[in-house]
Formats: sequence, C-alpha cells, structure tokens
Amino acid sequence: MKNKHNHHKEEEQPKTGEQESAAPQESVAQQPQQNVAPPEPAPGQEKESPKGEDQAKLYFGQIIQLKADFENYRKRTEREKPELVAWGRTQMVLKMLPLYETILKAKAQLDKAVADDKSACTGVTAEICKGMDMIFKEFEKFFVSEKIEPMETIGKPYDPMAHEVLTVLPCPDESDGLVMAEVQKGFMCAGKVIQPAKVCIGKKQETQPAPEARESAQETK
Repeated sequence: MKNKHNHHKEEEQPKTGEQESAAPQESVAQQPQQNVAPPEPAPGQEKESPKGEDQAKLYFGQIIQLKADFENYRKRTEREKPELVAWGRTQMVLKMLPLYETILKAKAQLDKAVADDKSACTGVTAEICKGMDMIFKEFEKFFVSEKIEPMETIGKPYDPMAHEVLTVLPCPDESDGLVMAEVQKGFMCAGKVIQPAKVCIGKKQETQPAPEARESAQETK
C-alpha cells in the first residue's frame, strides 16, 4: 500500500522551471512562419526611381534652354529697337513726301506766274505766296528734326543707288553720264536713301564717219 501511495506522489510532483521554459519553446517552434511585409517608407522619405530622376534632368535641361532662349530674345529686341524706330520714322516721312512734292510743284507754278507778270503779285496772290513760304518753313524744320535731306542731282554723276533713270538725253562729251534733268526729287534720311530721285541722264552722241571717208577706208583695205 505504501508503494502505491508513493507512486502517486511521484506522479503528482510539480514540474521544474527548465521543463516549463522548454514547453513554450516547443510550441513556438511548431507554429508556422508567416510572411511579414517590410514597413512602408514615410511620405517625405520616398526614394525616387531611376525613371523619375531622368524626368527631373529632362525638365531641368528644358528650363535652362528656355532661359537661354529668352535671354537671346531680349538681347535681339534691344538691338532691333532703334532699327524699328527708324523704320517707323521712315514710313511716316514717305507718306508725307507726296504732299510735300505737290505743294512744291504748286509753289513752282506760282513763282513762275509771278515772275512772268510782276503785277500779279498783289492782293490775294501775295497772301498765297506768303502762306506757301510759311508752309515750306515748317517742312524745313521737320526735315531738320528728322535728319531728312533732299538730294542735289542736277549736274551730278549718275548713281544707280540713288537715281532712277527715266530717259537718256543727248549731250556734249563733258556732260556724258551726268544728270541733265530731275523729274522727281529724291530724299535721304540719316544718310540712307529713302526715295530715289527720278532723273534724265546725258549721253554723248557717237559721231559716225562721212560716207566718203567710209568708202576711202574700205578701198585702202
């Protein structure tokens, strides 16, 4: 009986600490391993992909090119601004020149009439002449302010850059190639031709030998 009682006591003895710690380890080892996802990076710490880096370089290069193009455009505009102002001035003058030439022709006709008849320069005619002189004085002031100069062509050598030939007139040898008459006045602005003068130039006549001299020359041959 005692042996049975002792046997029951041995079975009911408590487990030691080593045995208790070994038990959970066995249970953990028996559990299947689970796939754990890596932690997601913070929004401010996202690493750029190679494709994103290439796009950033492309955009940066485009910005640099755009800046260079704008600088070239600004420099070209600054350089062309005086030329555009001069072109606008020239266009304004060209529109006024027909009016000036018409008034100039009218004044020439009036001066001719007064020169032919001195008694005509009285009353209303005298007032018209005075008004014409005032108009031309204003034109002269305008021409000086805009650096406009009328060309002097009569007796000058023919210049293809400043003269437009309308016809050729016979002339003596010393006047060959010179401007004999002016049909329309030419003008220059700041040293550049803005309206060529329409002129008639002289050309010497070639003298042909007399028929007798020609026949004698042929006989000698």
